Amino acid sequence: MPIRARRTRLLWRSLLTATLAALLATLMAPGAARGAAPEAPRESRPTYSYENAIRESVWVDTRIDGDTNGRTDRVAVDIVRPRELDRTGRRIPVIMDASPYYSCCGRGNERQKKTYDENGDPVRLPLHYDNYFVPRGYGYVAVDLTGTNRSDGCVDIGGRSDVQSAKAVVDWLNGRARGYTSRTGDERARASWSNGRTGMIGKSYDGTIANGVAATGVRGLKTIVPISAISSWYDYYFAKGAPLFGSGPDGLARGVESPEARARCGAVKKRLVDGAPRSGDRTPLWSERDYVPDAGKVRASVFLVHGMQDLNVRAKHFGQWWDALAANGVDRKIWLGQAGHVDPFDFRRAHWVRTLHRWFDHELLGYDNGVDREPMADIERAPDRWTTDRTWPPRTTDTVELRPAKGSSSGVGTLGTRPGKGTETFTDDPGLSETDWAERIHTPTPAKAGFVSKPLGRDLRLSGSSKVTVTATPTTRTAHLSAVLVDLGPDTIRDYAHESEGIITLPDRTCWGASTTGDSACFKETTAKTTDVDYTIFSRGWADLGNWADDERGRPLTPGRPHTITLDLAASDHVVPKGHRLALIVAGTDRGLVEPPADTPTLTLDLARTYAKVPLVGGAKAFTTSTTVTPRAPRLDGVAPPRPLNPLPGGSTS
Repeated sequence: MPIRARRTRLLWRSLLTATLAALLATLMAPGAARGAAPEAPRESRPTYSYENAIRESVWVDTRIDGDTNGRTDRVAVDIVRPRELDRTGRRIPVIMDASPYYSCCGRGNERQKKTYDENGDPVRLPLHYDNYFVPRGYGYVAVDLTGTNRSDGCVDIGGRSDVQSAKAVVDWLNGRARGYTSRTGDERARASWSNGRTGMIGKSYDGTIANGVAATGVRGLKTIVPISAISSWYDYYFAKGAPLFGSGPDGLARGVESPEARARCGAVKKRLVDGAPRSGDRTPLWSERDYVPDAGKVRASVFLVHGMQDLNVRAKHFGQWWDALAANGVDRKIWLGQAGHVDPFDFRRAHWVRTLHRWFDHELLGYDNGVDREPMADIERAPDRWTTDRTWPPRTTDTVELRPAKGSSSGVGTLGTRPGKGTETFTDDPGLSETDWAERIHTPTPAKAGFVSKPLGRDLRLSGSSKVTVTATPTTRTAHLSAVLVDLGPDTIRDYAHESEGIITLPDRTCWGASTTGDSACFKETTAKTTDVDYTIFSRGWADLGNWADDERGRPLTPGRPHTITLDLAASDHVVPKGHRLALIVAGTDRGLVEPPADTPTLTLDLARTYAKVPLVGGAKAFTTSTTVTPRAPRLDGVAPPRPLNPLPGGSTS
């Protein structure tokens, strides 16, 4: 049965059950009005006590012995749920956030960590999900991934043990796995209070685990809300062989594991080192941590959120995951913001809480509130200015091949639809970044080749993922390539390159749910941090030219011989306004975003065999009709150069 048809049948069954129950209660109530039909609920209300909620911890058996101690690992599950519903025996749905960060690093803009009372029961669970949703009749579950906080096992960086940490909890909530009242004891704990319907949410690593669990096809997982999440761990650390960070997954494991795990998990970290060579070759370790090929197993709906300027979990992750979900008919919704690695609670708070509330009510409670009939996409066009699309990318989007050509000066070419001729040459300079290239786009410089369209006579919108195919002849046996798309023209944008990644945290607080003495629902407000620029880099991609013959394995280059490779650029949705120009830059090392090669190559581009494939709303006709006026060449200013980043998919605003 198709996914939408199956979900529709389940929704109507849920609605019918709820309606019949409400009707029966109405008819049996004293003085019930005869003939009055009850209305189906459209919104859950905060009718249950958060202060008196049940707070408990359970340890769920993952059925994996990751630390090879002869006993299967148990993961700690901290639970908050309404006490009133426990007394009536009514079963409830669950919202879950499975994370490695609850003790090492904290969650949210204020880096909150879990706290416990003298009995070991949870007092504070980070973020607002429990404060807001438990009074509305949901259970909330915060899971410590294996090897972190109070869980057994070892950190697996997106691998089988990590994913099973959360999948086992979904199974337990559905009566298919064993839970215990303690970490080592034999007293069983059963989720008799859960109806099995589970929604997973989380930012960064947490959202990544939601992707991974959904890709197993586990029954009972009804929806996921991945925020700035990884879809393939290889693509977090490498781009077609080019390293994006100076360290691998073993470094991240050391950063999040508990002291106990650090003492017992040396063998696991060695496997992470051995299985993830710095050569950038794809190995079985990376295949295990790639969720995209399993998008066809996803039963859950997906509400995806990502910052289009996220330089930590880069925007390629949402693009390839979204495309795979679409190809498999998964129900989905998307928000794309202008910020970097930032939670929507901190860039669109009120609207986010309201929308998330309606999403969970629809997906987990079965309420017909219309959220599924609203536009699929919300996109931030300027700081705090949003537009919507009925589908994303828009149905009129088509891939257009744009061609670089020589201009009047060396390295300063044109961009159009006609094939170019001749060559352009540049020398890799690891000390320069994409901002250095862009601000000198009109100047002959030795480190880049730039190609600029004519000024646009009308707006031009790019929506989706782009690719740039480059044919380059190197002078050395190693070379890395970068390609970026640039909007040349003045604008005010979120300052994603600032350490705050596009927000300013204010001292005032607003409250989102109920509070207790140990767990406040009040969080610091934020506002947009903006900057005025003369250009905006809106899509990027990188590759090791040594992967020209095989995306999964590199080899030494032959100096003097041309090699052709395609760079995958990050997904985006950007409007190049009327009067601006679209630019393509091809260069070597993008400082701060990709590591340099072993050599310092000079590369010669064959322009006849170099081109970009970009998704344009309106297709080729839109580009042709937009490029109508005479270009100008002002000096340009943009954001600061990219900051060095730690490979921690939680970033500065985890």
